[in-house]
Amino acid sequence: MVEWGHKVSLLTGSVEGVKTAYKHHGVNIRRTPLMDLNWLYKRGLRGLEDDVNKVFSDFLEESDPDIIHVHNMHFFSEIHARAIERLAKKKSLPLILTVHNVWNDLLCFQLSHEIDWTHIIAVSHYIKRELIGIGIDDREITVIHHGIDQEKFRPDLDGNKILYKYPQLENKSVIFHPARIGLAKGCDIGIKAFNLLKHRYKDIVLVMGGSKNIIDWGNAQQKDIAYLVSLIKYFKLEDNVLIDVYRLEEIKWMYAASTVCIYPSSVGEPFGLCMLEAMATAKPMVVTNCGGMPEVIENGINGFVIPLWNFEELASRISELLEDEKLRQRLGYTARQMLEEGYTKERVTEDTLHLYAHYLA
Repeated sequence: MVEWGHKVSLLTGSVEGVKTAYKHHGVNIRRTPLMDLNWLYKRGLRGLEDDVNKVFSDFLEESDPDIIHVHNMHFFSEIHARAIERLAKKKSLPLILTVHNVWNDLLCFQLSHEIDWTHIIAVSHYIKRELIGIGIDDREITVIHHGIDQEKFRPDLDGNKILYKYPQLENKSVIFHPARIGLAKGCDIGIKAFNLLKHRYKDIVLVMGGSKNIIDWGNAQQKDIAYLVSLIKYFKLEDNVLIDVYRLEEIKWMYAASTVCIYPSSVGEPFGLCMLEAMATAKPMVVTNCGGMPEVIENGINGFVIPLWNFEELASRISELLEDEKLRQRLGYTARQMLEEGYTKERVTEDTLHLYAHYLA
């Protein structure tokens, strides 16, 4: 949006070691603990009304927007949602909400309905259906799928560039699960499938992504990690599984080094941005038939879609891709074509600006 001449300001959570006010690619960034969900979870929300209202008010005075666009504001804090609603009405500004996820939580249901959102963006038709299911009029919801930088993630990237850090991947078939460690992401399904494959293929490695600075609302993350590490040890897979925290600029090289990508989520994945990263690098991906993922990965076209929790089917599809290079190339080539046609950052920007223009008019 900035590249196209628009002014963009972002109010978001504070991060240790990062400045509270700066510009990033032309976007005015402001950070505050009052938007840091982990801090809010530990501190509690009681008594923050005045502080939240002042931070929001100061930010809007400074940025002087034509439109306010919030993300997942209805999930965690009525204080925050009410404050931005009051300010939007006071300034007669459209208030757009993007829903990136759905929670079976009464607060989510209430704030989806009770806040006077001008319009709601859902990141997938699955999310739209869930919103309709809690009583929101379908005419108040527009689906805008995510987009990605197709120049950053490309098929011609050299996977050998990641070997300087992970030499153990050299001459190996890499099965890449590009998601944070957690049961919801199907990490246990991936480990069980890999355990079936290790006896047949001696040169395979399962690469899993560690996590830092994630939103761990409820402190469930460490329990999941402990269980998954125990599962790896139980199957004696320590020498065949790589878990690390990858810097953003390293992720593209890991895709390039991978043979197959998997995303066997065990819950309704709202969208799954990793699918677009795999598609952009022309890598076939295997996903589960839940959430928004089947809207992007079409079975036998640009990847495979398997039943929920079916680690045997996952192992079978991985095996099929490992053994058939021509199939991998066909699915990967089609995936890249589909990405260029429908999932670029330019397309998602155009769709969002078109929605803005409608309500600004």
